[in-house]
Amino acid sequence: MASDHVVLRPGDEGVDGYRLLTALVVPRPIAWVSTVSAEGVGNLAPYSFFTVASADPPVVQVTSVGEKDTLRNARATGELTISLASAPLIDDVNASSAGFEAEVDEADHLGLAMAPSHVVAPPRVAGSPASLECRLRTTIPVGDATLLLADVVAVTIDPAVLDGKHPRFDLLAPLARLGGTEWGLPGEVVARDRPS
Repeated sequence: MASDHVVLRPGDEGVDGYRLLTALVVPRPIAWVSTVSAEGVGNLAPYSFFTVASADPPVVQVTSVGEKDTLRNARATGELTISLASAPLIDDVNASSAGFEAEVDEADHLGLAMAPSHVVAPPRVAGSPASLECRLRTTIPVGDATLLLADVVAVTIDPAVLDGKHPRFDLLAPLARLGGTEWGLPGEVVARDRPS
């Protein structure tokens, strides 16, 4: 079958695999991860390599590209909290992605209000509509990245975003990362029954 598609091979000269993947694997939800270092310094950083790894038991996956404070802190303490990055917080989420030194608490530096978590030590972003409190299950090195698999031990949800017990997408207003400097805002939602 003939094709007029361009073939790019990651690793070839001039081909940036990271840029290609992050522009094509879209939209990506954002884990706004809060950790505390062994010395007690808070850290808050967004990660767009984030997904559910297992529903039973509830386990989420965050990927750290490179050795970052979040990874070091989670390994040292075994705990992390993921706050939902929602549309009203886009500028705060973006600002927390800057390359702060390990001894700087991003939330404090940026003036972001944090609230205590219920089960783990790392706090949650007070303005976020939902958070996942987690304990680190394991880390897995993959190339230049490390997968963090974390057990969800508590979930906090603002009642204002619930329809009964179900979180409403339009009220959560989750942000997504796209390619380059692009962000995805909540869009149209459609429903389809699964075929039997």
